[in-house]
Amino acid sequence: MSITHQRKGITMIIEVDFNSDEAIYIQLCNQIIMGIATSVIQEGDSLPSVRQLADTIGVNMHTVNKAYSVLKREGYISLDKRRGAVIALDVDKLEQMEQMRRELRIVLARGRCKNISRREVHDLVDEIFDDYE
Repeated sequence: MSITHQRKGITMIIEVDFNSDEAIYIQLCNQIIMGIATSVIQEGDSLPSVRQLADTIGVNMHTVNKAYSVLKREGYISLDKRRGAVIALDVDKLEQMEQMRRELRIVLARGRCKNISRREVHDLVDEIFDDYE
């Protein structure tokens, strides 16, 4: 299932795979973070209301509410009674670097176990980074 979020002529598609082992709220979080990283959605943009997003995707409102709560806790959105969920980035680079370090340790260890070289990792990181520019 996918939904479209429009902002000033820009369309963000949120895709949810109901057959995935990944929880739906995590999929929503990741899709919104990808939208921010690729500048499809930006600081100050409003997201659909909890009810609207839940109805569109066909999930319980608690699922969307949990995704928005996680995004708020992680510093990607703010929740405003009048405007709803709004992209509001909490810029804390040092904290983010530490979180990335923890997560990358596991990802790199898995790659190392599968004989993925340092060069292949660097090339992959460059390729992914290019997607955001």
